Order: sequence, then C-alpha cells, then structure tokens
Amino acid sequence: MASFTLDSSLGGAIGGKTAAALERAFGMTTVGDLLVHYPRRYARRGELTPISTLPLGEPVTIVAEVRRVSERRMKNRNGSLLEVVISDGNGEMSLTFFNQSWRVRDLQPGRQGIFAGKVGIYKGVQQLAHPDYELFEDADTARLKVQADAKLPIPIYPATSTVASWQLQKTVELVLDGLGEVPDPLTEELRARHGLVDARTAIEHIHRPTDFDQIEPARATLRMQEAFVLQVALLQQRQFVRALSATKRPPGSLLERFDASLPFPRTPDQVAVGDDVARDLEGDWPMNRLVQGEVGSGKTLVALRAMLQVAQSGGQSALIAPTEVLAAQHVRSIARMLGPQLAPELMPTLLTGQLPAAERRKAALRAASGQALIVVGTHALLSESTTFADLGLVVVDEQHRFGVEQRESLRAKGSSPHALVLTATPIPRTVAMTVFGDLDVSTIRTMPAGRAGIETYVAPLAERSSWFGRVWERIAEEVAQGRQAFVVCAAIDAEKLTKDDTADEPAGDTGGEASRTRWGVVQVADLLSRHPSFSDIRVEILHGKMPSEEKDAVMQAFARGDVDVLVATTVVEVGVDVPNASTMAILEADRFGVSQLHQLRGRVGRGGIPGLCLLVTEAPLGTPARDRVDAVASTLDGFALAEIDLELRGEGDVLGDAQSGARSSLRLLRVVKDADIISEARVAAEQVLADDPALLRHPGLAAALERNVGMAERAALAKN
Repeated sequence: MASFTLDSSLGGAIGGKTAAALERAFGMTTVGDLLVHYPRRYARRGELTPISTLPLGEPVTIVAEVRRVSERRMKNRNGSLLEVVISDGNGEMSLTFFNQSWRVRDLQPGRQGIFAGKVGIYKGVQQLAHPDYELFEDADTARLKVQADAKLPIPIYPATSTVASWQLQKTVELVLDGLGEVPDPLTEELRARHGLVDARTAIEHIHRPTDFDQIEPARATLRMQEAFVLQVALLQQRQFVRALSATKRPPGSLLERFDASLPFPRTPDQVAVGDDVARDLEGDWPMNRLVQGEVGSGKTLVALRAMLQVAQSGGQSALIAPTEVLAAQHVRSIARMLGPQLAPELMPTLLTGQLPAAERRKAALRAASGQALIVVGTHALLSESTTFADLGLVVVDEQHRFGVEQRESLRAKGSSPHALVLTATPIPRTVAMTVFGDLDVSTIRTMPAGRAGIETYVAPLAERSSWFGRVWERIAEEVAQGRQAFVVCAAIDAEKLTKDDTADEPAGDTGGEASRTRWGVVQVADLLSRHPSFSDIRVEILHGKMPSEEKDAVMQAFARGDVDVLVATTVVEVGVDVPNASTMAILEADRFGVSQLHQLRGRVGRGGIPGLCLLVTEAPLGTPARDRVDAVASTLDGFALAEIDLELRGEGDVLGDAQSGARSSLRLLRVVKDADIISEARVAAEQVLADDPALLRHPGLAAALERNVGMAERAALAKN
C-alpha cells in the first residue's frame, strides 16, 4: 500500500474530488493539514444525544435511533414525502426526505446511526430536512459486534454543510492506513518526563482510539508538541535578530541634559526599564523589547530617553501611533518634555496622511535629510515616499493596533534598527510567552506620585433606568466646579450605524448586549443640546471620520479648557492627556472589551483631581456583557484585569489575527489553561537550541517547524 508522509499532497492520498471538497471547506492541501483537524468530541455507540438541547438553526451531528417511518403523497406538488422519526430515548425529532422512497430499505425502526443536518422546526416539531446519515451495521452484524464496539469511541469532527463528520472520519481512516513513519518533534527526555506517547501513536489515538482511555494521553502529547514547536520558532526568531549587527548607540550629553531638566524624579520602575533599554541600545544586536505599563506610568518617558540616546550619534527615531489625534498629541508632549533647549536640536516632526500637501512635503524632507531626529506619525510613515537618513530606532505605540506587516515595513526603512514596542494593555504572562516570545519584556508597575486616582461605578439601567438622567446631572456638577468631562460612544451615528474608523470591535462574547447601538456621538450631542442642565456648557464632538485639522483643533481646544464636555468615539482611547478632565461616562459600556474600558478610563484622574468613571449599561446581571463591565468597576489593576479579560473572552480575541501567524498552528493548546505546558516547553526549547542551534540532531523538530510554522508564519514572527 502507498505510504504517505505528513507533507504528501491530499489529492494524491485520497483522490482529487474529495481533496477539492476539503480544500474548499477547510483550506486543507496536505495530509498533515487533514490530520491536525482533530475531533472536537467523541460519542459512544448506544449513547444517544439529548435532542431537547439541540440549538435551532445550527448544524448538528447526533447519535440516535429510528423509531417510526411513514410515507405520503404530497397534496400541492408531485412526488412523495418520507418522514422518519428518530429518538434519543427521551425526545423525538423528524427527518424529512422528498421523493426518496428507496431510503425506507435502510431506515428501519430500531436501527441506530449518526445523523447530521441543520435543526429546524415544522409545526412545533424539531426536524432535520434532507440530513446526511450513516447507520451502524445491520441488526444481525451489529449484534455480533456490539460487545466489541461498545467501548469504541466515535470521533465527531468540526464539519460544514458540505462535508459531514463521518465523511471526515472515513477520509482520516483512509489516510491513517497509508501513513508512513511520523518524525517526532519532541525530545525523548521531554516525552519521558511528561509520560507522553510518540507522534505516530498520538495521531492514531486522537483519530481512532480503541477506547476512551487513549484520548487524553494523545491530546496531552499533541498539546505539548504545539507549545514546543511554537516556542522553538519564537526563540529561533530571537536568535535571528541577535545574529544581525546593530549600530551601537551609547548615551551622552543629550540624555544627561534631558535628565537634569526633568522636574520630577523617575520612579524605580522607570529607572530599571530605562536601564534595560540603554543596555540594549549599546548591544551587538538590535533591541527587540516590549515595554508594558499602565496608562500614565511613564512609557513615553522611557521611549523619549531611548530616542535621545539614539540621537546622540545622529540616529533618527520613528514613532508610529494608531490615530492622527494620538500622533499629534505625542509630538506636542515630546516637544514639551524636551523643552526650549533640546526641542530645536531634535526637531520632533509630525508626518500623517491628512497633513496639507505642502506641510507633508516639508516633514518628509526633514525625515529624509536627517534634520528631524524624531519623526512621529501614523500609517503615513509606512508609505514608500517616506525615507530616513539613518533610522536607528522604531517605536510602536499601542502594539495591538498594528499588524505585523505594518511594523516590518517601518523597520525595513533602516539598517537593522532597534525596536521598542509600547503597550498600556497589560499582557498576561502566557500571552506574552505565546505571542511576544521573541521580545524581551519589561514592565512598569509603579505609578508616578501625585495621581489622585479614579473611582469607577456601574450605572445599571436594566435595574435602575432613572440613573440615566443622573449621569448627565453628575457631569454638569463636575463642570460647575471648573472641570471637564468625556462622554464615550460606541458609534458615530447610531441611526446610520457608522462605525468609527479607529474603534475596536466589541469583545467577542456579546451576550447580554442590545441588538443595536442606541447612542452614537450624533445622538448624544443632540440630547445634550436640549438638556436644561447643559444650556451653558460648551459641548464638542470628536470622531475618526472628521478631517484631521478639525480633530486636532477640537482636541487642542479641549486641552486648553475651551471645551467643557467632549462627546467622542474611542479615538480618545490612548494618549489623550487633559489633567483637568475629571469625569468620563461610557455609554453602552458592555459593547467594549475589558482592556478597552480600562484604557478609556485612564483618560481621567491624570492630574491632582480625583477621576470619576461611570459605566452606563443596559446589560442584565449575570450576562457575559455585564460581567465585563462589573470586572472593570471592581479593580484599577490593569494586570489583574488582563487575566480576567483572558478568562472571560478566551485567547482567540486576545491574541488577534494581526499579532502572530503562529496562532494558526495552535489547535489544542489554550494559553489560559495551558500556562504550565507553555512554560515547560519554553525551558525545553531553550535547552535544545543552546545545544543544537541548527537542529541538525533534531530532524523531527526541524520538519515540524517547517510544516507548522511555514513561510507565512515565519514572516509574521519576523515582523513581531
């Protein structure tokens, strides 16, 4: 019999027609692609699925028994209707077939089988119209096999309307029969320590176990394989960066002058992280460091000191920010922090797509000539027309807003420049290891002194609808004391449902949310224009679809205190610094993710005035949507919230497709539950690469890397 490898083409192994169907349904092209499509659960022969729990409108696969069969002529059209009633012993549902009388020979009362289709309802009874099915053997053969098969698990695969679970099962069995040797990516020592099986056995036992006891060891082995291969890929990427030679950027008088001019002492964390960065900039290879810290913890200060160190030797720094508002804010705050002596020497320059043509040309010329030693911008920095004289440092602000391709195209504008990634969204340890495993991670936990702090309250309109009016009165009271406020909305215009070009998608699990947004910026501005308490209050709006100059003018007016209440979308999520802003109301707070609510809240309480954040929601108690809002109100610790967020949402949302191509190779590994496995895999990967950097003595691991972390994934990792 022909022997396949995991790299064999699927068409050659199972025939072109079936292979084409699998490629259309699941994107499979090789034997390996098919064999990592693991069963999602296992049924027992004789174990009948509870029909009462089947979800309406969803494709299902169930094990059931035929109870009754009837056929009748149709009244209003030619032909016959065959109705088959199946049961799980408690509930019943019907299967309907048009003009298929011949099925009566198979579908005899008492026969058991697997049935698949989309659940519908007809005359109050659940039904599957034209389902696919596979019956267990005929009654006589079945009686002989019943004892042998009683313990045999039936794999139930993730299926589609075109490819049923048992079709996948039959195809997998065909491939397993012809599968040759499978090289093992795990070391013998790692397998022995964790009691794992070899790679060929793991694949066999997850797809066709002979009893239920074989399944978990197979899963444990494959989980460790995923973790180990991913960690080796990330550590190899780190090795690759460290094989590049970087221009050394020692500190000098610029940094000394800047530190001497600071009106406050740096916090211990700012000093420690600053020292990490300073050492990296003098190293033999390019810095590749992630700095995480709460809103206002001093990440910008760390980045600016790195820019000064690079500027000492004539190197330029490029800071890419996710929005025009934030880029403009960065330039202003950098110029302010540098002061009148240093700012003219470094010439911080703004370069964004919405600048007037003449200004943009001038900014591009400053960057290309090397006159501007600090260039801050949005995606405009990535355009082919933007060049640098000596790009020495790339700073990426708010990592989660940028795809890997965007970051890499900026790095490509220099000769192995150093890279510093900033995020105010604390990253759980397991996510840091899984997604940013090739980066060195520094954390700023302590906050600068003098912050008044923030109090957060939920305004639960589902239980107390009258609190909506109280929210506006509370904002008016703050403004009467000379303070300012933000009102944040999930959309620009709820009636047109215009989604902001900078807004994130709401969190993945929207349970408990209203079906559509009720309050956009337009609706709130209209409400406040008619509200008696706001007759003397200056209200302005801000959203991502406004022209760049208009956005900047509104933001500056708010910063100057010429605007009392700013009604905005999430364009204010990061980097907007108005110390006099004391209050934020977030409408329909359940439409935002945990980390986004925490980011938004960080816009208030930045000066000596206590911050107040009101999370307005109609989500009922006990729903996932309400749980997110309550979690944010319960703590100001962003690191604790990051862990809660991960538990509430699962890693699919948290990792995000843009972050790492390696996510596509994770089938069984879960970054929340499998933290210990990831840690173990990390240590083992470090040991293997220290001993055998080219993996010459680990051919199975090298093959798994080539297969699971292919060219696209490697490119994605390289761009992290």
